[in-house]
Amino acid sequence: MAKRKTKIHRGLGKKSALEEKAHLILLADGLAIGMQREYKFHPTRKWRFDFAWPKLKVALEIEGGIWAKGRHVNPQGFILDCEKYNEASSLGWVVLRCPPSFISSKMVTWLKDVIQRRSCVRDSDERTP
Repeated sequence: MAKRKTKIHRGLGKKSALEEKAHLILLADGLAIGMQREYKFHPTRKWRFDFAWPKLKVALEIEGGIWAKGRHVNPQGFILDCEKYNEASSLGWVVLRCPPSFISSKMVTWLKDVIQRRSCVRDSDERTP
């Protein structure tokens, strides 16, 4: 009898080691203010961002499993990710995608730049009559 492959899904509440590393970096760099984890951003789909700053519509996605032929790099997973990120863009979100090697000062620099720019735009929009 042939063995059946079982799909393993990371359930809500379970965080990957990469996500935990990113979270610690975000905390250390003062980027956790206004941040939510596992944020459901779409009105009808169950899509979630790993980290999100909803008021600014900024999101951070940790792209794990790229060297282990994980979900993000197989053809179907890649197509599904494209759909998710394009829907997010159409809703006005800026999404930063970070593979393991970017979970460092590189991630922090990009995130601070995007948050600062989005904050400035939001502030100027609020002042416009």
